[in-house]
Amino acid sequence: MNRIVLRSRSEGETLEMGLWIGRNLAAGDVIALWGELGAGKTFLTRAIALGLGVPERIPVTSPTFTFINEYEGRLHIYHMDLYRLTDLTELDTLPWMEALYGTGVSLIEWPERLGTLMPEERWDIRIEITGDEARTITLEPLGKANVKKLKRWGDEWSRWGRKG
Repeated sequence: MNRIVLRSRSEGETLEMGLWIGRNLAAGDVIALWGELGAGKTFLTRAIALGLGVPERIPVTSPTFTFINEYEGRLHIYHMDLYRLTDLTELDTLPWMEALYGTGVSLIEWPERLGTLMPEERWDIRIEITGDEARTITLEPLGKANVKKLKRWGDEWSRWGRKG
């Protein structure tokens, strides 16, 4: 399977990567952010939101207790943090179906909590801590449309990583 592996040496580089991702997302894109606690999922989410046009003055914070925060940018953004989700019924009163299958962009922290509800068409972004500020960030497309998009992105990532 095609994927892009990025090597970030600093928060600044991670910010640049997130901005680029945000600028290139389209309506309906779902981003599943995988990584251990403290890996930088919320930081990358904030950078992606900035790339999607959310003004810097708007704080993009983790919706740990509310599960979903929404932001307006070039596209509507649903930021889901499912760390504290213990039962899927906790989502019943929230717009999670619209978030995952609508025309906005979904950024999901702790996506494994959704189990089989995760859309098959999505981007898996895995963040691995490799130093104090250094991270290895792997972008993996799932679904035909995203695999095609990855091929278009190809060389633009060469300054940070490699295609694998």
